[in-house]
Amino acid sequence: MSTRGLEFIYKWISEHMPDGPIDDPGLLVIDMADQVMRAADAEGIAIQEIDEEIGSVYEAIIHAVEHREGGLAG
Repeated sequence: MSTRGLEFIYKWISEHMPDGPIDDPGLLVIDMADQVMRAADAEGIAIQEIDEEIGSVYEAIIHAVEHREGGLAG
């Protein structure tokens, strides 16, 4: 895993995480994972390269959702 790939994924997640309450965290994770994988590909970063370091893009996003300041709706 390149440092570039790891930095890219965490920076992208932090820049795209919603500030307000999340009504459907499952849908958010799926949508964000799709978007970050396309963004990584556009930057020439293979998703397999990212998965080698963090385990799963989905898991990284779930972790970010669970530990964000805005909380979940409800």
